[in-house]
Amino acid sequence: MNTLNNYIEEYIVYCEYRKRLNSKTLKAYRIDLAQYKDFCAGSSDFFSKNIVDDYITGLHKNYRPKTVKRKIASLKAFFHHMEYREILTENPFNKLDIRFREAKLLPKTIPFHSIQTFLSTIYAQKEQSKSEHQLRCCIRDIAVIELLFATGMRISELCSLKPSDIDLESNNILIYGKGARERIIQIGNQDVIDATALYQKTFQTDIEACGYFFVNRLHHRLSDQSVRLMINRYTELAGINQHITPHMFRHSFATLLLEQNVDIRYIQRMLGHSSISTTEIYTHVSNAKQKDILVHKHPRNLMEVNKG
Repeated sequence: MNTLNNYIEEYIVYCEYRKRLNSKTLKAYRIDLAQYKDFCAGSSDFFSKNIVDDYITGLHKNYRPKTVKRKIASLKAFFHHMEYREILTENPFNKLDIRFREAKLLPKTIPFHSIQTFLSTIYAQKEQSKSEHQLRCCIRDIAVIELLFATGMRISELCSLKPSDIDLESNNILIYGKGARERIIQIGNQDVIDATALYQKTFQTDIEACGYFFVNRLHHRLSDQSVRLMINRYTELAGINQHITPHMFRHSFATLLLEQNVDIRYIQRMLGHSSISTTEIYTHVSNAKQKDILVHKHPRNLMEVNKG
């Protein structure tokens, strides 16, 4: 008789090789399903509605809503697979109300002038480089930040880029996003194209040896954490009094495009969102555009009122 652990292991293998989910999603599934397995320890009735219901109640007591949402989604996907394989005759999730109110946190963005200052600081550091190593680091760092802001890609997507994903003849980048979805982003700014081309030329040997487009000093794939530390360093050098994360360049990309009246459906595709409802959160951030509309286009500004 199969145990819950066996079912989970089989499901992880299915997700990895049949659904081809990325390593981060697989890691989250392993963590979330192992937690459910531990909760069910000592019970053979691990597919019952009552156990699942008690587990979800415990999640709400111990985790933030966003984490609860993810853990429930992991478990629900697993149960759906068990139902698909006809191991479950009745899926408990069909009779569970798992909806709950989740506070919407507005995405944090970087002001336009701060991005300008940030980029100027990196370019200045490149010009002031005192060694070949410093120059190479600056060339790479410029390409990383320019591409993050120019494309709005996630940091995980950027660090996973392969050399074949970058086409500097047509200036296209092939991005592998969440849910194994692919999208192509055009680089539309010459400075970004030049920065990417210079990086590619400077690091060509390292790129070929590593197999990834962005490499570190050890000739391995550049990690998310390395980019975060790099951003912290340049933020301090630029004198910017704001904690900046890689994802904030993505938020700023979306918000600033909205402020330029770009249709939200185009932004949705560029960000790789499966649902436009995810993209719509940026409409609440665009305060500068809202102020411009109310100051210059509100009909009250056209009224001449006699105030006595």
